[in-house]
Amino acid sequence: MSGEGRRSTAAQFFIEEDAEAEQSTSTYERVVELLNQASLAQRDAQKISNLRQVQELIVHKDPTLLDNFLDEILAFQSDRAVDVKRFVIGFMEEASKKDPEVLSKVLPSLNMLLADENVNVQKKVILTSIQMFKYTIQWLSKAKTPTPEKTASWEQMHTLKTRLFEMLDSENDGIRTHVVKFLETVVLVLSKRSADSDAQKQKEGDVSLDMVPDGRHYLKLKKLEDQGLKTFEMMLHFLGSPHISSINLMTVMGALTNVARQRPLFFDQVVQAFEALHVNLPPTLAKSQVASVRKNLKMHMMSLLKHPASVDYVTQITTLLTDLGASQSEVSKFLPKIDESRKRKNEEPSTSSKKAKVEEDAADEEDDDIGMTPWSSRNESSRPTGASRQTAIDITADDLCPRLSPQNVADLVLLSMVMLPDTAPAQFQATYTPIAAAGTETQIRHIARLLATQLTMAGMGKGLGELQRSAMEAEITGDGDTSPASPMSFEPTSPKQLIQTLVGGTVSITEFKKPEPIAAPVVQPRKGVIRQFKLSSVTHPLDSEKLDYMTLATVKRVFNTEKIAVQAHVPAARTKILACLTAAFGGELKDVMQTFIFEDLRNRADLAFAWLFQEYANCQGFSVSAPLGERPTLHSYDECLTRLLTGLLEAQDQKDGLFGRLMMEAPLITDNATHILKRYCQDPARLDIGMAVLKDLILMRPSQRLRFLDVLLDLTSHYEADVRNMAIETTKELYNKPSMQSPVEKYALVHLKKLLLPRPPPSDSNQTIRVLRSTLSVDIIEHWTEDVIKSHLYLYLGLLPSNHRLIHELANVYTATSADIKRTILRVLEIPVKGMGMQSPELLTMVENCPKGAETLVMRVIHILTDKTLPSSELVERIRDLYQKRVPDVRFLIPVLTGLTKVEVISALPKLIKLNPMVVKEVFHRLMGGYGDSTASYTSPLTPAELLVALHNIDPAKCDMKTIIKAANLCFSEKMIYTQEVLAIVMQQLMEQTPLPTLLMRTVLQSLSMYPRLIGFVMNILQRLIIKQVWKQKKVWEGFVKCCQRTKPQSYQVLLQLPASQLKNAFEICPDIREPLLCHVKAFTSQQQAHIPKGIMTVLETDPLEEQRKAEAARVEAEKKAKQKEEEETFVKLEAERIARERAEKEKSEKEKADREMREKEKLEKEKLEKEKQKAERDKLEREKKEKEKLEVEKKQQLERERKEKEEQEKAIKKEKQDEEEKQRREKEKEEVRKKKEREEKLAVEKAEKDRLEQERTEKERLKKEKERQDKMEKEKKEKERQDKMEKERQDKMEKERRDKMEKEREEKERQEKEAKERQEKVKEEEKCVEEETVKEELKEELTDEGMKVLDEVGEDDEPQVEPKSEVSEEGGASTETEAMETAESSLGEGSLDLGEQGGGSQEEAMDTQEEEEQAPAEKKAGRSRRGRGGKAAPKTSPVTRRSSRTKKS
Repeated sequence: MSGEGRRSTAAQFFIEEDAEAEQSTSTYERVVELLNQASLAQRDAQKISNLRQVQELIVHKDPTLLDNFLDEILAFQSDRAVDVKRFVIGFMEEASKKDPEVLSKVLPSLNMLLADENVNVQKKVILTSIQMFKYTIQWLSKAKTPTPEKTASWEQMHTLKTRLFEMLDSENDGIRTHVVKFLETVVLVLSKRSADSDAQKQKEGDVSLDMVPDGRHYLKLKKLEDQGLKTFEMMLHFLGSPHISSINLMTVMGALTNVARQRPLFFDQVVQAFEALHVNLPPTLAKSQVASVRKNLKMHMMSLLKHPASVDYVTQITTLLTDLGASQSEVSKFLPKIDESRKRKNEEPSTSSKKAKVEEDAADEEDDDIGMTPWSSRNESSRPTGASRQTAIDITADDLCPRLSPQNVADLVLLSMVMLPDTAPAQFQATYTPIAAAGTETQIRHIARLLATQLTMAGMGKGLGELQRSAMEAEITGDGDTSPASPMSFEPTSPKQLIQTLVGGTVSITEFKKPEPIAAPVVQPRKGVIRQFKLSSVTHPLDSEKLDYMTLATVKRVFNTEKIAVQAHVPAARTKILACLTAAFGGELKDVMQTFIFEDLRNRADLAFAWLFQEYANCQGFSVSAPLGERPTLHSYDECLTRLLTGLLEAQDQKDGLFGRLMMEAPLITDNATHILKRYCQDPARLDIGMAVLKDLILMRPSQRLRFLDVLLDLTSHYEADVRNMAIETTKELYNKPSMQSPVEKYALVHLKKLLLPRPPPSDSNQTIRVLRSTLSVDIIEHWTEDVIKSHLYLYLGLLPSNHRLIHELANVYTATSADIKRTILRVLEIPVKGMGMQSPELLTMVENCPKGAETLVMRVIHILTDKTLPSSELVERIRDLYQKRVPDVRFLIPVLTGLTKVEVISALPKLIKLNPMVVKEVFHRLMGGYGDSTASYTSPLTPAELLVALHNIDPAKCDMKTIIKAANLCFSEKMIYTQEVLAIVMQQLMEQTPLPTLLMRTVLQSLSMYPRLIGFVMNILQRLIIKQVWKQKKVWEGFVKCCQRTKPQSYQVLLQLPASQLKNAFEICPDIREPLLCHVKAFTSQQQAHIPKGIMTVLETDPLEEQRKAEAARVEAEKKAKQKEEEETFVKLEAERIARERAEKEKSEKEKADREMREKEKLEKEKLEKEKQKAERDKLEREKKEKEKLEVEKKQQLERERKEKEEQEKAIKKEKQDEEEKQRREKEKEEVRKKKEREEKLAVEKAEKDRLEQERTEKERLKKEKERQDKMEKEKKEKERQDKMEKERQDKMEKERRDKMEKEREEKERQEKEAKERQEKVKEEEKCVEEETVKEELKEELTDEGMKVLDEVGEDDEPQVEPKSEVSEEGGASTETEAMETAESSLGEGSLDLGEQGGGSQEEAMDTQEEEEQAPAEKKAGRSRRGRGGKAAPKTSPVTRRSSRTKKS
């Protein structure tokens, strides 16, 4: 058993060792697998997840693997994803915490990541540097001997710290905030704890100089303390910056408070800095920020007051808290509790404590006054040192205290009020708090201290002079070297550069210089001579062809390793190699690369982008492989980009959007790329994609925005409609952005104004013009064609609906263009104007201020706006003003005729009908459109009848009769409107006018021809015209006669009514009607003929043509005689004129002959003088020519000399100019590179901020939608409950009404039954009384037989009296049971009924139904009532009642 136990123990040992080895092996493989997955992961989240698992395995589970995989994880710092970089930074921190030995590898990476362009990465580096600084100090504090790794790590940490100090001036608030946290850590680490250090901060892991032993190689305590002091001074200086932001200010306040609580040796300076801050808040803070800062300052001062080290500063802190608005009770809560040991300690006198106290007070007074008073330059001897300033302030304050009497203080206030501003500054209003202890001793000493500080800083005051005298005496006695700081050792330029130190001296704030690089160790050469190997001695250069072949073959082999690279997880490295090789060697490699990429474009797109980026890096000189000394050009990059874009343009099945992606991600878009993009946009199959890409380029590339915008605007005049329309729509979308409006408007306006040129410009970039030139094979188009004109109008008119102001410039151009261009503008104007609408203020303004020459344009605009639409009142008003005041052209009124009044239309009618026939037809169509067209949405101010009447009433002086007739014919052509009823109304109105319209009879004849059925109405009109003496108006009388001629024989009767003289005149006008009329009269009977006047018969029987023939013969004879006489007089006159003309011609010819001889003589003399003058001139010219030739020879020689000298000077100037241009070009390229880098950094920051804002907006919208959905559901629920409640109330109400109705019916029924019962009882009583009376009467009537006979006669007479009454009752509808019931009830109410013997019959009928019960007594009562009055039965008594009565009597 013991052997087995021993064997099992040994076996267990080996088993555990094997298990550990196996576990380590499995962890190693797992880490390798995760790293490979992270390298291949496409999504950042997946990549980070894999890396987190790696971190867990190698840092926490198996730290032995940390050194093996550290480099692999650090390699992810070059990843493009920001989150991956942040994770790598966090990993560095965890790895350094686990194993400080990795600091030598981690710190260089941190330095590199600090320069990352992303702000979030920089912030992460700063936060990580806080812990890395602690780890470095801890690690180096244990190092006794130096090593290269530790030396490099310390240098890297020093560089990192220096760079972080410099970032305190960064433009980013967040970075400055994180740097302040780093400064706080540096101060805490590079200082020592004390007994009063905050206990909360003394936790494990807190690093300070207490744990650093003295004598270490890297960590020199004195030097580190000095660095800590300088860092603290930097924080104080940052606190006093005049332009610090509120966030940074509150952060540095918190950091200083933490430093003061953990390191009480800085307590006094922190309190003094807070005092100075309270009275010197930065002027850039807003009112709300000032309140926040004051609240934060109050909180930190409360925290400092609670600390035990605040005992010596209670007065200052409480005074400051009181100024900040704290109450006495709040201050009392936070007062420190001091034990007896501390009191005794504070009371022990010691030189060191006194000295420290003096220095603390000096620091207090200096910082208390920072920024409060302006710096006054004094001579060297008057500037106090830091130590002396404290004493000087105390002495000056003690001197001022007794002088601050109320009178002196009042004088100071009055003197200071002269310099007060008119209004209180916002900062003063925000920081002012009432003085709680005004007039007390404490307040007086506080004021004295402030005044003393200002006087001391200005080089004045009693204390300053005493200290200077003491310093001089000490220097003479030789004690000057023992002072902490010499008065002349430091010369500040302003008070803000004097910062107190712990020992009472002052130091200037200087920038930390980068440490000098440590020289590399020198390697001693070996002794002895070793022969050097030279590669050139054993190799020979290859010829160029073989070298090119080998290079191409090598690269092709790399191309063919695609699958191998994917399997080995190194496709990125392969892509990088191919891109670098192709960019470096070029030539045939570019063709091979292009072919390889387009064989599988979708999967090899990354290779295309890598090639393009590498070409750009080489061209810009960013690549290390770029040749030195050569000027980089974009030729190779342009070729690469052009190859890729051309391939994508020619690829027909390319649907992945690679073209747009390439254009958007290309570092630079060249001219060739822009040309290819333009071709891409003109492809109908890719029109949408191309325009989208072009739009994105305009929006996303501000530096080249105008260039791409020119491409888009050029396409707006394309000859293909699809391309043009898409370009215009895209331009209109961009036009809605304010930044795009100006260039788009400018381009459109420039193209519009080209229409003012006499011919299309030869350098025009217009697409349509280029196509026409290529089609016609000409360079210049001589004339404006319609297509060319439209190409200059498309964009401008497309912008009109978006910007109505453009209509004014269009009107200006219209007035100055040719007729062809005007016609084209009018044709294409309809769609834009409809898009503007008649309510547009700019359009109404143009109509109101119609430019001279733009009348047709305005008229066209008005026609478009009012087409099938009622014009607005504003438009009508402006056109009315335009017509009445500026342009009296009636054509302006045509579109708004339906908006004018009746009077205005009638007054404009004479001018309207004078227009072109087509225009007149349009006018009548508008005026009659509301009546003839059922779909019209407006009504005309004139009815058709009023329109025709108005035409007849037009004054012939305003319009000729022929035009009026044409207008009237247009009316008659509308047969659907002008029916015979309308024409009858027109003729009726015209006939009633006085005088009669000229065209009355023409209208009558035309109406009769259209509607022959109006012949009777026309005859009536003719007869009434005779009454109105129509023959007094010649034109109307002639029409009357013609109407009678056409309407015979119906008009014969009208003609016979005419007077004899007018009838004779009618026969003269129309002789052919006399014979038919005479025949008609002769056909009369003798009696009818007797009624015809004799004068009429005489006119009828007399032929008017005979007299006319005689008169005509006499007239012809007289005209013949007058003509002969006139011819004789004309002959005599012509003969006299001929003789006078011959005499005048003869005199004229003699005078001309004398003049001609005189001129010839003068000419001969003039020619002689001219010849002499020419000879003298020739001699003079000959002399001048010889002199001139001599001068030219001399001048030529002089010019030759000057030319040579000038050429030499030009060569020198040209050389200098070339040198200067080369220098400027290099500087410009450097500046462009710098600006481009700054733009890229700015864009990256803006993009990150935009993504964050977009995420916040999306989240807000989601929450808002969720809230709206919930509110909607809640509202629907409440609405449903309300409806259910209302439904229930309605049902309850209906149920209640039904029950009430039933109750009322039951009560009514009971009431009716009760009334019926009461009526029956009353009837019985009355019947009983009546029977008794009847018995008495019967006894009397039985005395004679006549009584019975009378009764029988009365009974017989009753029947015939009832029947007619019943018939009337039936006819009138009064014989119903209801009426009988009403009659019975009324009879009962009268109380004068005599029922007699009729009660028995009525009771039998009442037993059948309730209605008969009520009707029978009524009838009996009525019968008895009537019988009692007259002894006869009532008319309405039924026969049944009468029979029953007779039966009873018998």
